Amino acid sequence: MMAKHDDVSYKLLYSCPEFVRDLLKDFVPKQWWRKVDFKTLERMPCSYVTDDFRERADDVVWRVRTGQDWMYLYILIEFQSTVDTFMAVRVLSYLMLLYQDLIRRKECLPGRLLPPVLPIVLYNGETKWRAPVDVERLIVHDADLPVPRFRYHLIDESQYTEAQLSRRRNLVAAVMRFNRLKSERSLVRVIREVRRWIDGRKELRRTLAMWMRSVLLRQRKGKLALPRVCDLEELEMSLAQRMDEWAAQHEQRGMQKGEKKGEKKGEKRGLAKGRQEGAARVLQQLLARRFGPLPADIVAKLNAAQAADIRRWSGRLLTAGSLDAVFKTR
Repeated sequence: MMAKHDDVSYKLLYSCPEFVRDLLKDFVPKQWWRKVDFKTLERMPCSYVTDDFRERADDVVWRVRTGQDWMYLYILIEFQSTVDTFMAVRVLSYLMLLYQDLIRRKECLPGRLLPPVLPIVLYNGETKWRAPVDVERLIVHDADLPVPRFRYHLIDESQYTEAQLSRRRNLVAAVMRFNRLKSERSLVRVIREVRRWIDGRKELRRTLAMWMRSVLLRQRKGKLALPRVCDLEELEMSLAQRMDEWAAQHEQRGMQKGEKKGEKKGEKRGLAKGRQEGAARVLQQLLARRFGPLPADIVAKLNAAQAADIRRWSGRLLTAGSLDAVFKTR
């Protein structure tokens, strides 16, 4: 099972209707959702108490209209990172808790029938999922006794290649890509793509930025410092700035190594100047992306800036509300 903070962060994503829609459209057989009216997606309360009074509140459950009638389609999502042989039994037990809750709340369909449920297991482990997806295969068969039947839908992230995921303009696919990419440049590219897809949807951009920042900090195990962000554009700019700092550090280490081998001081100054000019170009691009085309005097100021100036202005970029705030003298 994923660590608890992973469960919480994924639950945050799948509390957004856009994620539920994209999950169904690209990762679930079409015959199961072709009658769904996605405009009617409605998040349901999800906190169940078992018969021994243990509470379960980790699932994400939605309801939606299907066809001409108001039907309940509950999507129970179980986040899993290790192969569990008896997952079918676990999911079935969660499903029964859901049905008990519906019965208690008197939310059955006409004729006292229970609504259909689509149980989904999202698996993000590195090895292929090999556990049975149906209960029947876990039970010894006896010709004289009935065998219960239940099956969940498995989404095994490891079965999708980067090429397959990158072709899909899909939020779930983007999250899968983000989880597995290691190159900072690739991560920035994914952030930029998603930002363009969901331009104008402020709350969704905020949710994704928070989740992506959390993933980056966890993956880098304290070796990456990122400020708190409220939007994907802020995260993209912050990560791009860190990339420039990493490049500068790499060049600095190279210069120090070269000095030990007798590198000339003139070459050292040339490398430092090149690094400084590169930092100024990156800052100019980030400023233009945030505030629009830059005035000629600002461009000239950047071109003539010293390394300390570039670092100071870059540090103000994320919180400044205007160009003047970035270049203030105090």
